[in-house]
Amino acid sequence: MPEVTANPATRPRTSAPVRPAKRAPDWVEPLLYLTPSLLILTVFVFYPLVRTLYLSTFLTNPLGVPKLFVGVEHFVNALTSDQFLHSLWVSTQFVLYTVPVGILLALSLALLSIKPLRGIKIFQLIFSSPLCISVATGASIFLMMYNPLSGVLNYFLSLVGVPKVSWLTDPKVALWAVGFVSIWMRLGFNYVLMLSGLQNVPQELYEAAVVDGANSWHKTRHITLPMLSPTIFFAAVVGVIHAFQIFGEIHIMTGGGPSDATNVVVFQVYQMAFQNWEFGAASAQALILFAVILVLTYFQFKVGERQVHYQ
Repeated sequence: MPEVTANPATRPRTSAPVRPAKRAPDWVEPLLYLTPSLLILTVFVFYPLVRTLYLSTFLTNPLGVPKLFVGVEHFVNALTSDQFLHSLWVSTQFVLYTVPVGILLALSLALLSIKPLRGIKIFQLIFSSPLCISVATGASIFLMMYNPLSGVLNYFLSLVGVPKVSWLTDPKVALWAVGFVSIWMRLGFNYVLMLSGLQNVPQELYEAAVVDGANSWHKTRHITLPMLSPTIFFAAVVGVIHAFQIFGEIHIMTGGGPSDATNVVVFQVYQMAFQNWEFGAASAQALILFAVILVLTYFQFKVGERQVHYQ
């Protein structure tokens, strides 16, 4: 019997294998989500930083256009300038005045208002209210309170026989007066931090301490402060950075006076740039301040974090 072969025309055709579509690398999708943030950071952070570094090596005209390359001359002049070094010392004093006092005050208020008492929410609202007040508003309020003739502070001092104080015109008092305004302005932020940290402390630790016979001081010393140490550490780092960058209160209340008693570094940079029109020198001073803050932050993490107890 002859062999029958299939007709090629009627033979079923096999489809070609479908190649999978090329898949984008894993980093593309996260980059798309980060693009808006990266654009904002580039415009408002990275470019200004690079531009400041560039201008610090040039002499500029009053419009900020570079004219003559001078290298590190602006940095040398700043580090050998008595005025700049004085402003750096004033900023350091301001940090030492305000940061520890602000943290201790916020911690004290948080400890007083953490107890579940009736009406305690009202006090929590009052203690955190400075968080909602702008620097211009707060400085203007205290500017009226510090008025040597019609200010309410000198009025209350006169009731107890204390002579009037020149709060913003006495070089010995002005930095303390502005520092108190900064403490009050930061009180709401520090208070919210401390209160949130206290609310996250496990109550079982306090109950076990009571069973062991611990009093209030023992619970605060051996439970509250160690468990709150990450919050205190964070508040200290952020507080130092903010205090070194203080400007609004100084600009509104004292203008760097009297006798440069409140002439902090940022205000010194502002004067150099927008009053003397020396943008190159101002950029160099700003970068020196950036380096100081960076070194202090690194030192805080290197030394202070050893005392932090993470849960």
